[in-house]
Amino acid sequence: MEKEPLNRRDWIAGLEKGLAILEAFDNDHPRLTPTQAAQLTGLTRTAARRYLLTLEHLGYTTSDGTLFSLTPRVLKVGWSYFDSARLPRTVQPFLQQITAQLGEAAYLSVLDGWELVFIARTGTSRVMSTGFVLGARVPAPLGSAGVMMLASRPEEQVREWLESCVLAPYTPYTILQHERLFEEIRRAGAQGYAMLEQQLQTGVRGIAVPLRDRHGKVIAALSVNMPIGDETAQQALDRVLQVLQDTALLIMRVL
Repeated sequence: MEKEPLNRRDWIAGLEKGLAILEAFDNDHPRLTPTQAAQLTGLTRTAARRYLLTLEHLGYTTSDGTLFSLTPRVLKVGWSYFDSARLPRTVQPFLQQITAQLGEAAYLSVLDGWELVFIARTGTSRVMSTGFVLGARVPAPLGSAGVMMLASRPEEQVREWLESCVLAPYTPYTILQHERLFEEIRRAGAQGYAMLEQQLQTGVRGIAVPLRDRHGKVIAALSVNMPIGDETAQQALDRVLQVLQDTALLIMRVL
């Protein structure tokens, strides 16, 4: 998760600032004035306005003269990943096999910083009240795949991050104690799978296993999401875990 410093001669500050403007828009800030954009990005108001106007000229934002908002053209940038990345395309048929065997939605996800991002998925005939859309991002500790991925990171790095973050309750069962969450992550690493219940959505259980490349490095996680219903945790593991583990081994052979 740590990156090597980039040589200053290779750094394009304007690109960094333009992307910061785009990332400033979110659920809490769907529309921004130049002043608000400046406050969120650390730019001056003048600079923020110039970037917003440039993005508008390029078709990435629109404005009523005061407030700026994103346009659908922004999606072109994000979907370029799905159109070009090899990993989601390679794994997609295997996810379909998981869904055919289990009747549950299957996912491939990766970490982006400390967020879990779903980069491939399959659906089921059931109404998807327990699923994530393609490209969805959630705090890593709230998903079984996120806990599984965190378990592959150095413990001191994970602990340092946990101590600095604020855990928000999404359900009455969301784990908010840093030490308890750290133990969940350690347990996932030790046992080779993660199972979480009702962390992000009440009545939902997730089970995940690591996906490794041919060198043994964890590069993603395979998971399924399902309603808890009348199935116990052990019954769910007996039904799902071996399928996920076998699939992860098959995928590793073709990566």
